[in-house]
Formats: sequence, C-alpha cells, structure tokens
Amino acid sequence: MPSPSASAPAHKLRAADVIAFHDACHALPDWAKGAAPRFADGVWRALEDNHRCNCLLWDEEDLARRRNVADAEIAANKRAIDGFNQRRNDAIERIDEHLLDSLRAVERRTNARLSSETAGAMVDRLSILSLKIHHMRLQTERGDVDQAHRDACAGKLARLVEQRADLARCLDRLLDEAALGASYFKVYRQFKMYNDPKLNPALYGEKR
Repeated sequence: MPSPSASAPAHKLRAADVIAFHDACHALPDWAKGAAPRFADGVWRALEDNHRCNCLLWDEEDLARRRNVADAEIAANKRAIDGFNQRRNDAIERIDEHLLDSLRAVERRTNARLSSETAGAMVDRLSILSLKIHHMRLQTERGDVDQAHRDACAGKLARLVEQRADLARCLDRLLDEAALGASYFKVYRQFKMYNDPKLNPALYGEKR
C-alpha cells in the first residue's frame, strides 16, 4: 500500500495520493473491518477514518436492502448506518480542520474566491467514487451474468473513472489556490440533528 508521509504539510495533500490510498485499501480483503489504523493522527488519519466509514456504510446499505430477513436485522442495519454516517461527517470536518490549520499562515488576497465545497467534502466524494469504481469493476468481471451486463457496467465504470479524475483536478486546484491565497474554504459543520437526542423531536419527545 502507498505510504504518504503523515508528517508532510497538509496543504501538500495531492489527489493522486488520496486515490492511490483509497484503491490500495480496496485491494485488501475486509480492510475496513479488520485493518488497524495506519496513521496515528493528522490529516491522513482523518482521511483514513473517513474512508473506513464509507466502506462500512456501503456494506450496511447493501444489507439494509435485503427482503428475506427479519425486520429487526434491517433496523440494526439502519442504526449502524446512522452511526457510521455521523463518524464519516466528523472525519470530513477533521480533514478540513487539519488542512486549514496548515494554511493559517497564508495571506488571503482581497479578491480570494470562497469555495462552497470544502476540500474535506471533495476527499469524501473521492472515497465514495473509489467504492463505486471498485464495485462496478467487480460487476464487469462476473461470470454469472451475460456479456450485455458486463458491457453496460464497463461503460458505467469508464464514466466513474472520468468523474473521479475531474474531481481530483478540482481538489488539487482548490488546495493550490488556497496555498497562494487565491481561494479559501471553511469548516462547514453538519449538525446532524436527527442523531442528537436533544434536537430530534422524535427522540426527545419519547421522554415526555
């Protein structure tokens, strides 16, 4: 597996390294469930946590679509999805915190452009695209389907690869411009109200 330097400045993060890390994780069987964290802290640890949550979310989303199991099992899947999704969003915010901390000394230009999408959100989208690419590629290799299915999935795979390449260029551009003070982004807190028993009326209403 590629070994990006955990000590390198966060603003030196490159999309190619992120993509290589995501793909290397998919090459390891059950990486998300069994592998120990590779990074102790910093932006790469947040990135790793985000990708792990997305992988676990993918599996739970598949399981939640089953129709031949008891409703209790689906409910368990849904609860797991809520937990992983909260941790995924927390990791996105941590990615942005680390990146912005590395850029704190940059003098922002007066005409700097605010990006409505943060670098952390882009990293999260790259993670999800890597999952789609991995699983779509598996569809192109199935032996229990006809060639038409494999060909259709191959076309979708090519489109997903193109989308990831486009997003990678956008991430690199945002970080490069941010390092020059030409662009900037903020940490946008998600405030997942449905997970907070103090904010979700269906939850705090149970106590009444």
